[in-house]
Amino acid sequence: MQQLSTKHLLGIKELDEQDIQLIFETADNFKEVINRPIKKVPSLRDITIANVFFENSTRTRLSFELAEKRLSADVINFSSSNSSVKKGETLVDTVNNILSMKVDMVVMRHSSPGAPHFLSRNIDANIVNAGDGTHEHPTQALLDAFSIRERLGDVAGKKVAIIGDVLHSRVALSNIFCLQKLGAEVMVCGPITLLPKYISSLGVKVELDVKKALEWCDVANVLRIQLERQQIKYFPSLREYSLYYGVDKKLLDQLNKEIVIMHPGPINRGVELNSDVADSEHSIILNQVENGVAVRMAVLYLLAGVK
Repeated sequence: MQQLSTKHLLGIKELDEQDIQLIFETADNFKEVINRPIKKVPSLRDITIANVFFENSTRTRLSFELAEKRLSADVINFSSSNSSVKKGETLVDTVNNILSMKVDMVVMRHSSPGAPHFLSRNIDANIVNAGDGTHEHPTQALLDAFSIRERLGDVAGKKVAIIGDVLHSRVALSNIFCLQKLGAEVMVCGPITLLPKYISSLGVKVELDVKKALEWCDVANVLRIQLERQQIKYFPSLREYSLYYGVDKKLLDQLNKEIVIMHPGPINRGVELNSDVADSEHSIILNQVENGVAVRMAVLYLLAGVK
């Protein structure tokens, strides 16, 4: 069996193009599995996986849990809101207590950038980063790129615009790294206040006009406005943001071509994306959700082979 070049999935930065292609080829096989009447394989029957979430999550947590169960792994779920973390227990102590129950792999989401990297240096288990602060969200980038490949045949040579709250988005950073490694061109678009100052140093195009960004791209990945991460006001109001940066059918009808619309979810309908676009034939948002399970199955299966 081919193996990943890394023991952990901490970020897209640590993967090379061969790793990404191997994940995609493995996900192709698992996609076929999850569309069968019996959706389970015994691949990880002897593996125990802990989902350790220090931040709220619905889609990512459910997607990982479903992927683990489809692979026949034993699964334990940990949520910090009703745990000893509230009593002052450290991150390493919390995870070591979980590992002493003979856990092989930890899927972790944390509000602090770099938390999974810190953990990988201090414990003996495979770590999968399910999102660390505003830093990275590698499996989201992998499933996004996998969905583009599925819809357009290949990622190489495609133009992808990432539109919206890039500043607070871990999805944006992972997507930029992943798409560039696969040979796509990347543009970011949003209000200047929601674009990081360092963004142009990543080799991406920067555009402040959403119509120009849509005219340029083959794929638009529209990001959620992350109000929960914003301590100050970055724009006057949601209504004004929607007016200048919201993507609706009227805007898409003005383009002289068809483009693919993506969104990592959850959608603020009527803010960054209107329902007439989110639910249209342009959208592959539900494909992204389905592909998320197959891609996460592939990641977990491949990492289980790297000890």
